[in-house]
Amino acid sequence: MDKKANKYKLKLELLELLRPDDKVYEPIELEFGNHDNIFNIIERMKKRNRFKTEQDSIEFAIGLKLFSEVMLKNKDNPLFEDFRPAFRELMKKIKSS
Repeated sequence: MDKKANKYKLKLELLELLRPDDKVYEPIELEFGNHDNIFNIIERMKKRNRFKTEQDSIEFAIGLKLFSEVMLKNKDNPLFEDFRPAFRELMKKIKSS
């Protein structure tokens, strides 16, 4: 993990299955780094009331930070080539208000 990153631990655990015949997986726990303080970002997103619920704000902030950090670490990956300009515009929009 990068020494210039904040360190986090995330646990994903299935609590209820939508379809009872789906496979049940063991929980996943991972440690990861991020250059931002994700808890500060969550608090700012909650205060901005951009989504229907506070839970949506939290999920958005966590998902966005996980995604954006992977994209930064893999900036030469052609998978992100077409998406990068739109992502920059999204980040400008998020930060502008």
